[in-house]
Amino acid sequence: MKILVVGAGGREHALCWAIAASPLCEALYCAPGNGGIARHATCVDIAADAIEDLLAFCQETEIDFVVVGPEAPLVAGLVDRLEAEGIEAFGPSAAAAQLEGSKAFTKELCGKYDIPTAGFERFTDLDAAKAHIRARGAPLVVKADGLAAGKGVTVAQTVDEALAAIDAIASGAFGEAGAEVVIEDCLVGEEASFFALVDGKTALPLAGAQDHKAVGDGDVGPNTGGMGAYSPAPVLDKALADQVMREIIEPTVKAMAAEGYPFKGVLYAGLMIAEDGPQLLEYNVRFGDPECQVLMMRLSSDILPALMAAHDGELGRFDLRWREEAALCVVMAANGYPGSYRKGTEIDGLAALECEDNAGDLVVFHAGTQRSDDKYLASGGRVLGVTALGATVKDAQARAYGAVDRIDWPDGFCRRDIGWRAIDRA
Repeated sequence: MKILVVGAGGREHALCWAIAASPLCEALYCAPGNGGIARHATCVDIAADAIEDLLAFCQETEIDFVVVGPEAPLVAGLVDRLEAEGIEAFGPSAAAAQLEGSKAFTKELCGKYDIPTAGFERFTDLDAAKAHIRARGAPLVVKADGLAAGKGVTVAQTVDEALAAIDAIASGAFGEAGAEVVIEDCLVGEEASFFALVDGKTALPLAGAQDHKAVGDGDVGPNTGGMGAYSPAPVLDKALADQVMREIIEPTVKAMAAEGYPFKGVLYAGLMIAEDGPQLLEYNVRFGDPECQVLMMRLSSDILPALMAAHDGELGRFDLRWREEAALCVVMAANGYPGSYRKGTEIDGLAALECEDNAGDLVVFHAGTQRSDDKYLASGGRVLGVTALGATVKDAQARAYGAVDRIDWPDGFCRRDIGWRAIDRA
């Protein structure tokens, strides 16, 4: 089969790394890809949101199956366009992708179908939103309704912080994503990420994971797209995972079908594990980044048939096998991220680490790199995802940071405490 993966981040590198190992994969392409993905796939210079150009490439190259990584082309209807032309694609329709494309849509769905989540109000009038904040008090959570690259959420501990978040949205910091605002009650507990493959009617749970959103050690500083992750997440034991499936995932799948928007693809639930049980914080409609990196490292089954089964509605007869080891990913980002940062800085030390990739237990996934004259240059905010397997999360952490310390990149930084919750719990 000829496979196209759409996207350019660490998630797409992990997907390409896993798909390239499938005996079903005869040729693998990635649009646009990055410097690391080029080791596994032919990179094609087409942007992930250039829908008509992607369609033309698929037709010219006779692509058999497309795997869409990022949320923006899903929300924009890339899967719909491909399927209309007879090209099979993994991912939800634009209508189903509203689960991520509109936080207000998801909150209303939860309310209608009794899916546990925080109380909320939605506003298009930002002055009314401010009045609500002053009357409601803090803490609370302020969210831009639309896609904001993981940065449109503020957990405000004070009224002033919440009002400042409204001002940031009003200033256009998140573009059209800020046309509507959702203000939620602030839930207390431990966050976790839960993933399931969905074929429109059946949901197949994947391994659990925990992300680290804040930029700084100790979970301080502004939110980012993710500074690291690990799997399994001890907080998501089997009993809790079963509860999440029963109370959140399966009711959502049924609700989307009942509303006329059957969901196919990856359903990624951001959860708060509170005293009274799991609560849905938000949905994403694609693999997480960097959670995808640790999931692909732990998956011992062939990922490609699983993605195809989700597309074909055949997950009811499907199962996946997972490695017993833990996986941990440390994100290396450009100095200044998530604010302004410099591009084009050189990264040394990757070639030696690439030689250790053969066993599949230490992989440096690229998120924002380009290859130039046999050198790797940083081209984004989050640049590398150093990912390792170990007998425990602590073992995986030690191996990942050992690899980080062998990378020579003065213009980059990372958190030094990825995995701390799991290690403290052990």
